[in-house]
Amino acid sequence: MTLKKYIEDASAKWMEGSGPDSKYVISTRVRLARNLKDIPHPFLAGDNDTEKVVKDVNEAIKRGSAGLGEHKLLWTRDLEPIDRKVLVEKHLISPLLAKEDRNSAIIVREDQAISVMLNEEDHIRIQCLFPGLQLDKAFEYADQIDDLIEESVDYAFDEEWGYLTTCPTNVGTGMRASVMLHLPGLVMTGQINRVLSAVGQVGLAVRGLYGEGTEMVGNIVQLSNQITLGQSEKDILEKLEGVTRQLIDQEEKAREDLLQKGEEKLADKVGRAYGQLSYARIISTNEAMGLLSSVRLGCDMGFLKEVDSKILNDLLVLIRPANLQKMAEKELTSEERDIKRANLIRERINIKKDA
Repeated sequence: MTLKKYIEDASAKWMEGSGPDSKYVISTRVRLARNLKDIPHPFLAGDNDTEKVVKDVNEAIKRGSAGLGEHKLLWTRDLEPIDRKVLVEKHLISPLLAKEDRNSAIIVREDQAISVMLNEEDHIRIQCLFPGLQLDKAFEYADQIDDLIEESVDYAFDEEWGYLTTCPTNVGTGMRASVMLHLPGLVMTGQINRVLSAVGQVGLAVRGLYGEGTEMVGNIVQLSNQITLGQSEKDILEKLEGVTRQLIDQEEKAREDLLQKGEEKLADKVGRAYGQLSYARIISTNEAMGLLSSVRLGCDMGFLKEVDSKILNDLLVLIRPANLQKMAEKELTSEERDIKRANLIRERINIKKDA
C-alpha cells in the first residue's frame, strides 16, 4: 500500500459500522506504552537513540509480520503537515506525534486496525482499533505485536512497578483501553450527566471524540481506564467492559422510553436531521455532528432504513477540517470548509444502502 493510499483512504477498520453492539459502541481501542531498556526516554534521547528505536522495532515487526498482515513504516518528517492532521483525525496517531519531527514514525497495518507510534511520549505505543465492542480482540492483537517486538528488544521493566513509562500515570501495565460510545438516548432524556458522573466515580475517564481535552460532540463519548498500576490487563478490560455494558443497557432503556413517550416526535427529529443534512449548503462541524447523531439514532431504531451506518462512520472523519482540505488539495477558510462539508455530506448521505 502506498503512502498516498494510506492518507486518502478514509475507510479504516474501525469505521466499518459493524462489530458487536455497534448500535451503541462505534469503536474499541487498546493501547500499550513501552520503552526500551538502556535508551533514554524520547524527550531526553539523542538522534542515534531514536533512530535505533525505529530501526529495531520495524525490523522486529517485519520478521514476524507473516501472520499479522502487511505493515508500512512512515517517518513523520516525510509527511506534510496536512497529512499528519489527517492521520490524527483518523485516530491513527496522536496530536503529539503529529508535531514531532525528530525521528518519530508510525508503523501501520494495511487495514489500519493496528498502528505503532514510535518516539512519541514513549519509545513505543502499540494501538489496535476495531469496530464495535471488541476489547478482548483488540488486546489480543496488541499483545501479539507486543510479544513480537519483545522477542528482539529488552523493555524497561521493573518487577515491582511493571512497565516503566515516561508519564507516571502509565506505569504498571502501560495499557489504556477505551470504547467510543454513541449515547443520544441518555442525552435526550437528560440522564447523561448523572450517568457519566457515576462512571467517573469508579475510576474510568470520560472524554470527547478526540480524547483528553476534547468535549462531547454528536453525543459521542470515549470511556477509558485511568489506573494502570496495581491491576492486571484482564482486570482493566473486565471492568471497562462491565461498565460499558451497563451504559449500553441504560442507553437502550432511554431509547425505549423516548419511543414510548413520543414515537412521532422522535421520528420527526430524525427526519428533520436527515432533511437538513440532505439539503444544507453551509454547515459547521458541531452542527453536522449533532445532526449525524440523530440520523444514526434513526437508523438504529428503524426510522431510516436507507442509510448505511458505514457512511455515517466515514463522515465522522471525512467532515473534519484536515480531511476536507486534503480532499480539496488546498488550504480552505472556515467558511469554505463549511461549504465543502455540506457538499460532501449531501453527496455521501444520499448514497442508498447496498447501492
